[in-house]
Amino acid sequence: MKKYILALDEGTTSARAILFDRESNIISMSQHEFPQLYPVPGWVEQDPMEIYANQYAAMTECIAKSGVNIDDIAAVGITNQRETVIAWNKNTGKPVYNAIVWQCRRTADLCLELEKAGYSDYIVNTTGLRIDPYFSGTKIKWILDNVSGARDMAERGELLVGTVDTWLIWKLTEGKIFITDLTNASRTMLCNIHTGAWDDKMLEILDIPKTILPEIHSSSEIYGDFQCMGTRLPIAGIAGDQQAALFGQCCFEAGEAKNTYGTGCFLLTHTGNEAIKSNNGLITTIAATPKREKIEYALEGSVFVGGAIIRWLRDEMKLISSSAESEERAERVKDNGGVYFVPAFSGLGAPVWDMKATGTIVGLTAGTGKHHVVRASLESIAYQSEDVICAMNEDIKSFKNNNSSDVSISSLRVDGGASANNLLMQFQSDISGIEVIRPSSREATAQGVAYLAGLAVGFYQDRNEIRALSKVKNIFTPSFTPDERIEYLKKWHKAVKACQSFASEE
Repeated sequence: MKKYILALDEGTTSARAILFDRESNIISMSQHEFPQLYPVPGWVEQDPMEIYANQYAAMTECIAKSGVNIDDIAAVGITNQRETVIAWNKNTGKPVYNAIVWQCRRTADLCLELEKAGYSDYIVNTTGLRIDPYFSGTKIKWILDNVSGARDMAERGELLVGTVDTWLIWKLTEGKIFITDLTNASRTMLCNIHTGAWDDKMLEILDIPKTILPEIHSSSEIYGDFQCMGTRLPIAGIAGDQQAALFGQCCFEAGEAKNTYGTGCFLLTHTGNEAIKSNNGLITTIAATPKREKIEYALEGSVFVGGAIIRWLRDEMKLISSSAESEERAERVKDNGGVYFVPAFSGLGAPVWDMKATGTIVGLTAGTGKHHVVRASLESIAYQSEDVICAMNEDIKSFKNNNSSDVSISSLRVDGGASANNLLMQFQSDISGIEVIRPSSREATAQGVAYLAGLAVGFYQDRNEIRALSKVKNIFTPSFTPDERIEYLKKWHKAVKACQSFASEE
């Protein structure tokens, strides 16, 4: 019997590989960082070859240093940064342009044109998404329209385009497998989330030939295999990072919610087989769904700047020397001193969706010190997440008024690097008024895709077996009075309005 599952976790700033045993214990881990490229303000790119090289290096290093027999690895799962787009020559395997990263805002004007043309309702109803540069569709159109020779290559059948999962699988299998899964497809603004297929009208609107896009599969099935260190390993799980984390947190039922505190914050609530349409600035997305099961859905709110603000404090402002130091610095003051920081470095995500907003700090006085700024920075992560929770509750309430669903959010499971910050987790519980549950492992994303791969090959029998593996490390409970919570949120929302006002062209 095979003993291990290997998860390849290709994130925004690094490629990681984690080897899990049957009890979901980490046996070995390897991580390779790669640089972000900023050719002009608001544009974010990466080198696709560096993405692959670093992921391959992390994979082989993880296996080698584990000391396990590679033949004991049952399957490989792949999870990835979503919405990031790569286009490459089918014949040579060489990218025609850098990867355009999910954070990139270069297609903001195109998105405004789509809104003015009246496509908003169709896009929401069909794809579950809002019109925003965040999603892949307009990035693909930009490549076809702006990269020399790209559209001609597409017409000749020589161009392939996909999200990072598709690129990695194509490279690992030496061009034999060109696929994606439902979760990644649902982030492109090109997929009909009700049918699970590419939408012909969206392809027509954006002038994207279907032939350049991969086949769409479920998130848990055996897709094929690849050669690794003398052994062929099956690829059996694929999921975008946030849907993988939702699965890894064992949020399998309607109303179960998680928040991943990574570069951004991504809060998802499972809604079962119901694709709940948001009226409060959220998006409807496909949850990781195993093969032969009815499509499952989630409501999602994306905070563009989450843990990234801690990196900004360290690398750009030099207010801290390490990420861990942010908590210690923030604890040196009893509160934020009236300082509120809206970190709209890439615009504002859910539920505001303001593409033009820029970062803003308000409430500064002569008595403001660097510790107040650090604390306000951490608190901004919780405030943004709370705005998403409130929007979700409103959508759920509206849906329940018209349906028999019993979806509700009563607690929040957390993962990601910043979830290790106790001050932040306590403040999240305080400002949201709910329990915040931190599992023993913060590797929910990699665990999720490992579970999906394990289900496909029989390593795990069902979700009940997986749920039994989940272990809780900490539970944070609210300590604010209702009046305290209301006052903090009132000032936060004033700061958000000030941020939007400053960026307004009026």
